[in-house]
Amino acid sequence: MKRKLRFLLTTALIFTLSLFLIFLFNQLYFFAALVGSLHPVAGYAVFGAGAVIFCIFVFSLIALWSPSLKPVFPEDETAPSYGAYIRHLAKSQPAHPKHPNPFTKERDERWIKANHKLLETDALNTTKELAIKNFFVGALAQNTSYGTSTSLMNNLKLVWRIYKLHHKKPSGRDLIALFRFTYESLPLSDFNQEELPSHIKPIIQSSFSNTLATLLPGGNLLTPLFLNFFLAGSTNTYLTCLTGIISLHYCQSFSKEETAEIIRRSNFEATFMLKEIVKECNPILSKTISNAVKNAGIESLDTVRPSPSGGNLAQDIVSHVAQSLKNIIRENVESEKEKP
Repeated sequence: MKRKLRFLLTTALIFTLSLFLIFLFNQLYFFAALVGSLHPVAGYAVFGAGAVIFCIFVFSLIALWSPSLKPVFPEDETAPSYGAYIRHLAKSQPAHPKHPNPFTKERDERWIKANHKLLETDALNTTKELAIKNFFVGALAQNTSYGTSTSLMNNLKLVWRIYKLHHKKPSGRDLIALFRFTYESLPLSDFNQEELPSHIKPIIQSSFSNTLATLLPGGNLLTPLFLNFFLAGSTNTYLTCLTGIISLHYCQSFSKEETAEIIRRSNFEATFMLKEIVKECNPILSKTISNAVKNAGIESLDTVRPSPSGGNLAQDIVSHVAQSLKNIIRENVESEKEKP
């Protein structure tokens, strides 16, 4: 099935590319003919310049797509290609500005591992930055096309930033390989029912890490509403943390033996990052939603009008209660705003 689908996609791509080239050269020919009607030499010059620009563009795409020549990815440290792969990493990897010896020409495995530690700090900071954004996107824009597309773009941006940290010259093929490995390593990309508890556990634990009754207005009455926000934000954050950490370990792996351990290590590290982010974001989200609920309560009570003169006793009671509640909520909101 995969072979047939790949053949179909390849055929469609070749057909589309052929139509595009025919259309492009047809338009170039007509434009050159139009210019040639003014002066014959000008028409040939325009057609030749267009052909040269097109060739430069094609060769640039090929150079951007094709990876640099590199040795076979070693199975482990004892593989014959291990030394050659280390030398390749030393040439293709940018030196971190804070590296003790950034300009040395003799870059061995020790130099690369020291550089990886510094690059890892930058990559984790980037991961945390985008994971915090996705926490609020998931919590406040959950189950919407905007929330889904924004989270996806942040994750793609995260993978690209981590890849760029570890490579001097980007390669389209290597970048797509990184995207593919990261996606296939995420939960539910290849559904496995046995793995679900291990992925759900850190999300639930992080959402319950704070005592919601002390953070949220209304105590247990509003807890299900706010917990829905926390769960959505935590799930989004967990996926972003996994995306960044998996991409980081993939870029810093020395052998296939290390690559096989990436998923296990990434799940463990993403859990700790998730708890840290939720602990930092929960109070902010709680306060924001609490103020929104109180303000919404004030606006709802504003719709209750005083009873007209001669009204019945029930209307007077409802109006008086609404006015009292509105004053109490407004005083609480103002007192919280005055708190540092």
